[in-house]
Amino acid sequence: MTASTLDCSDIDQYLGKTMDYSPLREPLANNDFRRWAHAMHYANLLHYDPAFSAASRWGKLIAPQSFPIATDDGHGVAPACVGRIPDSHLLFGGDEYWFSDTQVSAGDTIVNERIPFDYVVKQTSFGPTCFQRGDNFYRNQHGALISKQRSTSIRYQAKAGGDSVNMADAEEPVWTDEELAAVEARAFEWVKMLHDLGHQERWWDDVSVGDQLPERVFGPHSIASFTTEWRAFLINTWGTLDMRKNDLLALGFTPEMAGYENDPDMQLVNPTLTDGAYYGPSRGHLFPRWARKIGMPRAYGYGASMGSWVTDYLAGFAGEHGMVVHSIANYRGPALSGDITIQTAEVIDKLVDAEGRHLIQVKHKMANQRGVTMCTGTAEIALPKKGA
Repeated sequence: MTASTLDCSDIDQYLGKTMDYSPLREPLANNDFRRWAHAMHYANLLHYDPAFSAASRWGKLIAPQSFPIATDDGHGVAPACVGRIPDSHLLFGGDEYWFSDTQVSAGDTIVNERIPFDYVVKQTSFGPTCFQRGDNFYRNQHGALISKQRSTSIRYQAKAGGDSVNMADAEEPVWTDEELAAVEARAFEWVKMLHDLGHQERWWDDVSVGDQLPERVFGPHSIASFTTEWRAFLINTWGTLDMRKNDLLALGFTPEMAGYENDPDMQLVNPTLTDGAYYGPSRGHLFPRWARKIGMPRAYGYGASMGSWVTDYLAGFAGEHGMVVHSIANYRGPALSGDITIQTAEVIDKLVDAEGRHLIQVKHKMANQRGVTMCTGTAEIALPKKGA
């Protein structure tokens, strides 16, 4: 490997072949869904309040559409991280989701079929960069498909990551009390939208091209909030999954960013060493020193969380009678500690698909308080039609 090349040839042997995964050891419980909704800042009563969910069309508490990613190791990126790329780092690059109408509730089990899909090498600010994709097929215990996730990872030379850090962004912004109060008021407006919709339908007939979805604001992000997100992925509680053996050094991760993260053998000996919040490739999210090794100026959030924020934002607008059927999310920049996240979307089309579903198509965007784009994409949302 030279400054102008990136050796990705080892990836080829894995493409199209089903890889192993880390199955759940017990069926899912309501508190798993509550923990996820809480960690994702998703204040939808349908996913955590027993009285509200009992009065819903489902008659019980159900998981958010974004939840399946929480049930396996690797945060959905595992099939997009196979093959050795020597001395490399990894960031999440985006997700594409296809959703079915299979609901997840307490007592269910989710299994994940993971298949590496493809890759391409492009020149970026990191130099030669591998954009690798892999598919996750989440199914319940009956074999019914819940969702398909096509995840994209960005793999690049380790040295290029450290050399690219913009230290002008090393310090967190300082918010005044008045500014924080204004952020909290903006954040509550979206929560009030959820309350106002309640158990009612959001009719397809009442939505027009050009409509703006209500703004969603949350944050400021912090190491504490990122840690809350990390702990909501079930793999990150000792013993919850029957973990597969994964050799991070064999993937080409540098020694200081490899270690024993999620190692099933070490978890029986010294589980602290297996916790990616403290050791291994994930610690860059919570420790600025290690974030700068990756190419980030300070602690930063998880790509898997960003994808879930997109799904939750759109599903919350749809309400309990609608659902997200397809979405594309391209990650342009991270959620940095001290920043807030602002989500917006515009309706760009209305259509009826081949299955007879009444859909709206939206263009969505995620940005921080400085207007820096974090994520862009499109999505299709199914809504009920009056008289149908």
